[in-house]
Amino acid sequence: MLDRIAALLKKEFLQVFRDPRMKMVIFIAPLVQILIFGYAATMDITNVPTAIFDRDNTKESREIIRQFSYSKYFEIKKYISSEEEQKDIIDNSEVLAVIKFDRGFGRDVEGNKTAQVQLIVDGTDSNSAMIVTGYANQIISSYNSTILSERAAIFLKRSDVVPLVDLRDRRWFNENLESRNYYLPGVIALIVSIMSLLLSSMAVVREKEIGTMEQLIVSPLKPIELIIGKIVPFAIIALIQVILITLIGVLWFKVPMRGSIPLLLISTLIFLLTTLGAGLLISTVSATQQEAMMAVFLFFFPATLLSGFAYPIANMPTIIQYVTYLNPLRYYLIILRYVFLKGVGIRILWDEILALLIMGVGMIILSSTRFHKNLG
Repeated sequence: MLDRIAALLKKEFLQVFRDPRMKMVIFIAPLVQILIFGYAATMDITNVPTAIFDRDNTKESREIIRQFSYSKYFEIKKYISSEEEQKDIIDNSEVLAVIKFDRGFGRDVEGNKTAQVQLIVDGTDSNSAMIVTGYANQIISSYNSTILSERAAIFLKRSDVVPLVDLRDRRWFNENLESRNYYLPGVIALIVSIMSLLLSSMAVVREKEIGTMEQLIVSPLKPIELIIGKIVPFAIIALIQVILITLIGVLWFKVPMRGSIPLLLISTLIFLLTTLGAGLLISTVSATQQEAMMAVFLFFFPATLLSGFAYPIANMPTIIQYVTYLNPLRYYLIILRYVFLKGVGIRILWDEILALLIMGVGMIILSSTRFHKNLG
């Protein structure tokens, strides 16, 4: 049995690496993808192009403008002087935000009245608009605290009795709140998923198309040996991809790796049971490689949307949240992010690993049963 499996494994590796294009798909494409995603998959917003519409032109309005311009979040692109110009630059996407001061702003501040400053934000991208609004609120809140401290010191004649709440924040696991550290482990899961699905699904279909499946059926190979021979090579390739992508993420993009590498690889192997099993199942219902590829994407995109990669699962409708428990990518994302950022071990992640193991074994059994029927 071991000799037959070894011969089949040798045949699969030779078939994979004989094609130069397949080498590009297996090794070069994931590296290019992680580099592209590493730079693109970030929610951090800096240097927001901003215009100033200052109709007050007092030292108070100029002080707020100075605080906006000195922050890393806003970049003052131009000063405007009319409502028409304001509308044009927003419509043409020349700026993302406009800070507007009406006449009397400085007078209201000096007169201890509530002064108003308007922030106009392009809401086409709602997520970016909310983040920009949050940055602006932080700057205005800082300005308000400074004004209140100065006024309280004047009225009380003592600066040491001004009541303040000093919030000292401490960030755990992602100290600089870099979204890249959160998204890159998820990119590893996406790349491993799509590559293992494609390779395992099209490998069997390719045997059907070129007519070698009949030769395998009449060979002394047992069905279980044929399944092992088809799955193991792609599992090994996927592990190599994980190692390469992890090295790029840690060494190039400086994503922290605080957890156990063996735990990461073992979890990946268990996760691969689900994707390789799904690929094998797809291969049994597909007659051509084009059909297999379409089926893979029909499986992959809903799994990605319901995994929590881009959208928090807690924000989804309740019924959809229950559906995500059937998605193996959800558990693998949790494992990756916890291993990379938190450095936790199996004591914390045992339930996710167990869920992946149950789904993986179930998927292998289901696909193997279907595969046996096709061979019969």
